[in-house]
Amino acid sequence: MAAQYYEGIGRRKAATARVRIYPGGTGNLIINDKDGSDFLPRPGDVDILLEPLTVLGQLRGYDISVHVNGGGISGQRDAIQLGLARALVEVDPEVKSKLRENNFLTRDARVKERKKPGLKRARKAPTYTKR
Repeated sequence: MAAQYYEGIGRRKAATARVRIYPGGTGNLIINDKDGSDFLPRPGDVDILLEPLTVLGQLRGYDISVHVNGGGISGQRDAIQLGLARALVEVDPEVKSKLRENNFLTRDARVKERKKPGLKRARKAPTYTKR
């Protein structure tokens, strides 16, 4: 890949993604040294993480390299999407308003709630028994 790149970091749940985009590419997507469709095999996941490029109409304009760790499949996918949107703003700050109105620059702050004492999970109480 070319030497000049722009970087964005995305987080979601327990996942963190470092996304690098290389202008003038052909649309290659490499995630953790694997092809994008091999790393995210569920149908539609690759399309979801590339939505910021689709909205801007630049789907084939960049090569994308991603290092992601932590979390599960959907958390990693959403972390990559946020990192990609932030990297696109680094390339051209004028696209920020378009990405913002489509909610690609908003970090989803929902994380797993902590377990409370006396409960089985965060909110599930033990079964009540009368006797």
